Amino acid sequence: MSPADGAQAGRPLVASGPTANPWLGVFRAGMQWTGLLAVVLAVAALVFAGLPGAGSVLFGWTLVIAFSGVSLLIVHVVGRDNPHGAMAMFALIYIVKVVVFAAVLFLIGRPDWLEATWFFSAAILTVVVWQVAEIRAFSRIRFQLYDDVPHEESSDKGKRDA
Repeated sequence: MSPADGAQAGRPLVASGPTANPWLGVFRAGMQWTGLLAVVLAVAALVFAGLPGAGSVLFGWTLVIAFSGVSLLIVHVVGRDNPHGAMAMFALIYIVKVVVFAAVLFLIGRPDWLEATWFFSAAILTVVVWQVAEIRAFSRIRFQLYDDVPHEESSDKGKRDA
């Protein structure tokens, strides 16, 4: 390839490998987008509902982030040893996360200071924005499907045919 086609002059053209720490990148993307959302919602809540409104927004955001972050951390740990099992772990953790999230909300109850509308709006919007950021970041992950390093044939048949 020439520099006009996209290759950098003086550097060899090499294929890129798998994404290093893909799940931490997904977490970072989710935090960036939902963090921006939380700031905007908290400022709006502060203007319209005062400190309880802003606190409700931050509480809703924190709950969603905590559960989403823990699930990505678990997948990160599992994915290092078993990259193909990471997707199955995502499905399992998602079900557990929804049930535990509902249980936490049920057990906590509704504190007196909580503004339900701001809390609910922040939690729902955070989930939606987190999911969009997660899908977008996931679509940019590179997984290595095949071993790029040729290795010696381990079977007798392969050795006899050579």
